[in-house]
Amino acid sequence: MAYQLYYWPGLQGRGEFVRLALEAAGAPYTDVARGDAARGQGMPALLHCLQDASAARPPFACPVLVDGKLEIAQTAAILLYLGPRLKLVGASEADRIWTHQIQLTIADAVNEAHDTHHPVGTGLYYEDQKPEAARAAKAFRTERIPKFLGWLEAVLERNPKGDKYLVGGRLSYADLSLFQLVEGLLYAFPKATRRAAKKTPRVVALRDRVAQHRRVAAYLQSARRIPFNETGIFRYYPELDA
Repeated sequence: MAYQLYYWPGLQGRGEFVRLALEAAGAPYTDVARGDAARGQGMPALLHCLQDASAARPPFACPVLVDGKLEIAQTAAILLYLGPRLKLVGASEADRIWTHQIQLTIADAVNEAHDTHHPVGTGLYYEDQKPEAARAAKAFRTERIPKFLGWLEAVLERNPKGDKYLVGGRLSYADLSLFQLVEGLLYAFPKATRRAAKKTPRVVALRDRVAQHRRVAAYLQSARRIPFNETGIFRYYPELDA
């Protein structure tokens, strides 16, 4: 049975981390909100998933993954569940927890990237908070991007199995998420990210390695890969990059 992924149809967003795992593993899945409403998919299905008053365990937000009768929300929780099933995490408990820890740290970086263009409130337009966004973006690009990428570089350098992957000696969902984080930062903060990347060659090499993965490369060239845009988490405003 195919997995069902519920996420906004025009965005990469947090759902993209789940898409990358499913695509890299060659797992069958339906991107429900991008489907035909006449067939029970599309936005009506997504809104029902989020607003179903009969749900005993309602999700706070998407992404939501449905596997049979099981519904899981929150990107990191979804990947924690999928990791063993897609063979995208090590077999030991230590490897599973460490991979999850890396994923949660990447989620922190993603949240901070989002907050650069919405530092006051998510209900406001970017234009309503531009002075605050400029201040938040300066701190993010000068302090936080180097810190996050530097930590990921250290994780790669200290991996007992070698520096090709974050955990162990094979691809994990954390590697796929590192790829997406770097891609998003390069889109939103190209100048600042390229400066930080000069000091993190292992991170850059892993980003390139993931991009060349057979299934990932095919996905990136397909219509299934939604382009970055200014309604997603990573948004490019030239005035916020320097």
